Amino acid sequence: MSKIEKAKGFKHSKPGLWLSIGTSAFGVLSIVKDVRKARSEQDNLLLANAVVGALALVTGTALLLRELKHLGDDDVLAG
Repeated sequence: MSKIEKAKGFKHSKPGLWLSIGTSAFGVLSIVKDVRKARSEQDNLLLANAVVGALALVTGTALLLRELKHLGDDDVLAG
């Protein structure tokens, strides 16, 4: 297996999924910053943008967790 094929497969491995979930956690910092800025400036459009971004982050993380769970279900040795 070439290095490129291994790198492509990393995204769908347990460490790759955990890394994706971890990087999603850093997205929370940006959303919190946007919410604070929107509240201080009383900018409803920026607040709406932050809320939509938060919903996208939650949905993406839920999809990653579901894929991680299914990855564990496929493992015969895991039980």
